[in-house]
Amino acid sequence: LYEFTHNYGITIILLTMLIKLMFVPLQYKSYKSMKQMQVIQPKVLALQTKFKDDRERLNKELIKLYKDHRVNPVGGCLPMVLQMPVFVALFNILYMTIDLRQAPFMLWIKDLSVQDPYYVLPIVMGATMVIQQKITPTTMDPTQAKIMLFLPVFMTFLFVNFPAGLVLYWLTNNTLTITQQVVTERLFGKKWQVAAADADAVTGDEPKEQKSSGKRRNSPSE
Repeated sequence: LYEFTHNYGITIILLTMLIKLMFVPLQYKSYKSMKQMQVIQPKVLALQTKFKDDRERLNKELIKLYKDHRVNPVGGCLPMVLQMPVFVALFNILYMTIDLRQAPFMLWIKDLSVQDPYYVLPIVMGATMVIQQKITPTTMDPTQAKIMLFLPVFMTFLFVNFPAGLVLYWLTNNTLTITQQVVTERLFGKKWQVAAADADAVTGDEPKEQKSSGKRRNSPSE
C-alpha cells in the first residue's frame, strides 16, 4: 500500500480498513448476539433472582430461555476472540517497526514513530472509546458499567506515550467500529427487537403489564 500512497499514515488507515472489512461478518454476528442478550437481560435477571438459591434450576431455566430466543450467550465474545491475534500482531508491528521512524503523516505529525507532540490523537482516541461504550449493547450491572467508564480515561493516558502511528491505528479501528455499529443498528435493530417480541409471544412470556391490562378488559363491569 505504501507504494501507492507514499504516506505511512494513510497506509495505516487503509490497512486498518481492509482488515476491518475482512471481519465484517464476525463483527455483525458479535453485535447481533450482544443486542439479543441485551433484549432478554431483564428476563435473565428475573430468573437469577427467582432461583438464586437453586443453581441447577437456574441453569436449566437460562438454557431454556436462550433456546427459546435463539441466543448464544457467548456469541458476542467469540468473534472478538478470533480477531484478537490479528490485532495483536498488527499492534506489535506498528509499535516496533523501524519504517515509521522519521515518517511524517500530516499537519503536526512529523514522525509516526514517536508520540503525538500535542496529544491530539490520544485524546480523540479516548473520545471514540466513550462513544463506542455508549452505543455498544451491554448486559453488565450498573456497578460494572460505572467502572468501565474509567477505561477510556485510562487508555487515553496510556496511549499518550505510544507512537503516533500506533494511536492512529487504534483511532481508525475505533472509528470504523462505531460506524459499523451505527449502520448495523439502523438496518437491523428494529428487526431484532421484533424477533424478540415474537419469541416472547410464542413462549407466552408477555410483559406483566399487558397481562394485567388484558385481565381488566376481560373482567365484567360491576
